[in-house]
Amino acid sequence: MSDLVKIPVTVITGFLGAGKTTLIRHLMANPQGRTLAVLVNEFGTVGVDGEILRQCADENCPDENIVELANGCICCTVADDFIPTIEALMARPNRPDHILIETSGLALPKPLLKAFDWPAIRSKITVDGVIAVADAEAVAAGRFAPDEAAVEAQRKADDSIDHETPLSEVFEDQIACADLVLLSKADLAGESGLAAARAVIEAEAPRKLPILPMVEGTIDPAVVLGIGAAAEDDLAARPSHHDGADDHEHDDFETVVIELPEIADPAALVAAIERLANEQNILRVKGHVAVAGKPMRLLVQAVGARVRHQYDQPWGERARRSALVVIAEHDDVNEAAIREVLLSGVSA
Repeated sequence: MSDLVKIPVTVITGFLGAGKTTLIRHLMANPQGRTLAVLVNEFGTVGVDGEILRQCADENCPDENIVELANGCICCTVADDFIPTIEALMARPNRPDHILIETSGLALPKPLLKAFDWPAIRSKITVDGVIAVADAEAVAAGRFAPDEAAVEAQRKADDSIDHETPLSEVFEDQIACADLVLLSKADLAGESGLAAARAVIEAEAPRKLPILPMVEGTIDPAVVLGIGAAAEDDLAARPSHHDGADDHEHDDFETVVIELPEIADPAALVAAIERLANEQNILRVKGHVAVAGKPMRLLVQAVGARVRHQYDQPWGERARRSALVVIAEHDDVNEAAIREVLLSGVSA
């Protein structure tokens, strides 16, 4: 009879660096008796998030149940990537009890939800819920959902602006598809920031949504898992800017991978990344870096000018390769300038 029960899937979406991976690490550590599988959709060629999650693998979510989908946006590679991966998970002797999908920060969730209606998998899995993780501090500052007055002011100042920014549309689509919104970094936002962020999301949401604060990915798994939304049967209630379109493009964003030699001073690299954010509007930087004289890898994660870094594990027998994934809006990408700035932080 267990073969007749649909396996629930939780889709975790959210803007770049909002805290999706941190949330998944918490769920992996607190599965409440479930065996989990995790699908990670990276944007770029260096799988940082998947490697971070593999460090948390255990009997509840073994290493072989953590799968990276790195061939492109998950909602653009459904037939070639997503469907075969789900079928392979379903064919295993020990099938997972619950699947977590971490979309890339640039993914639109609705095309992925439509994929659950494919005949090959519809009878096997169901979307238990869509969780949108939003950076409370950033949303409170209005970065992803500019008000009408600000947009109108931009239009008057520049005749070429006749639509919302791509980042705004991505954010709004993620909220529109959500069953639950988690406001991450609640401690940084404070009470007033949380109230402002909640107001922004309530204004954007097409229906009333639960909105909960979260710090360091910590939230009761019972709140996130077991929603029972069957979202694939509820698409009409989840409007998208791209409804009616056959596909969507990611030409508004571009990813470059910058290889670096060993660095001497992490603080200098942090300063270089902050400079990138301020001078070239870089959205996201993530990767591992080798520090001279240190046997541990330095994990670097940045959202805008906010940079976090920590030594995560020994290099061991792996090559001491330093590589940073840099994501920016298409018009802001100047690979040579990005490389020059990052190299300035190598030996400074």
